[in-house]
Amino acid sequence: MISWSRLKQMIPQILHLGDSPRRTALAFAIGVFIALSPTYGLHTASVFFLSWAFRLNVLAMLAGSLTNNPWTLLPILASSMWVGLWLMPVGIPPAVDWSNFTLQMLWEQLRPFVLPFALGGTVLGLTLAIISYPIIYVAILRIRERQARGKPLAPPTLSC
Repeated sequence: MISWSRLKQMIPQILHLGDSPRRTALAFAIGVFIALSPTYGLHTASVFFLSWAFRLNVLAMLAGSLTNNPWTLLPILASSMWVGLWLMPVGIPPAVDWSNFTLQMLWEQLRPFVLPFALGGTVLGLTLAIISYPIIYVAILRIRERQARGKPLAPPTLSC
């Protein structure tokens, strides 16, 4: 059995809190990619698996994956579909007959849009991951520089 004091010593190692800014920014960017990937329902499992497999900061990866949340879900789904249909047009969407609704009928009508949606989510995820990496990298460098000078981080200001 692991003692509490030993567990407290292991937490920074497990979470990779001492990682370089590059690795932490990479973990965040991978989390952003996971958030926009079309693997809905597997995002959290993907975060934990990839952070374990590549020994990356699980907190940074989770933070990146939280870009997909209840407030951003619909814009992410819509933009993934828009990008996918822009790259791979499949024609006019069919009118769904709601009076004869079955999952089989829904699948038959939406099947042509699955591949464009997956492509759009993947392209969007890669693009935003590439954009987020330098932003987070610079932010980490600035935070660590400020901490090294001994200045506390300024609290957010509320302006009316």
